[in-house]
Amino acid sequence: MLAIVDYGAGNLQSVQKALDFIGAPAEITADAAKIRRAAGVVLPGVGAFGDAMESMRRRDLAELVREAADGTRPFLGICLGQQLLFASSEESPGVTGLAALPGQVLRIPGGNDASGVPRKVPHMGWNSLHLLHGDGIFAGVPEDAYVYFVHSFYVKAAEEDCVAARASYGVEMDVAVRKGLLTATQFHPEKSGEVGLLMLRNFWRLCA
Repeated sequence: MLAIVDYGAGNLQSVQKALDFIGAPAEITADAAKIRRAAGVVLPGVGAFGDAMESMRRRDLAELVREAADGTRPFLGICLGQQLLFASSEESPGVTGLAALPGQVLRIPGGNDASGVPRKVPHMGWNSLHLLHGDGIFAGVPEDAYVYFVHSFYVKAAEEDCVAARASYGVEMDVAVRKGLLTATQFHPEKSGEVGLLMLRNFWRLCA
């Protein structure tokens, strides 16, 4: 059984449905005992960094999630769930994140693209991945595969070894990071078609 951490964020059901579709049983839960004994932990998220951390702390989940994200057990962060693994974000100055990984969460710059067209923020829609590692959840994923994004902030990891994939949108973004058995993605695997389902199947295999 996988534990999808329920800290009050939206989008939990879409992740659960995608996992159910691939035959990976998953429960949305805030129960500490269930999260600790789960085969793997999934931390999704949409919304603001500060609100998410406040909700997580209010439910006494912050330390539990940081413990689950130490890299010794399968863990998957998705979208805001990737950003929360870092210590801070420009979205919410003064708010301390989980600090499970070193780096920064920065605002996507505005301006124009190479052809002079204004760059829209949030970055919303499909973009291609440049993979730095082809193992773990990325086993079998082709280079330049397209995945689905919705975000206004992005991760800049402090350690190159932690970066699993990048994408470009006016700036090079570290859109997937990893440490041991922890992986986190800025994009939404559950909304990324067959490529995203492949990543979720790979994650379930790591758990099983």
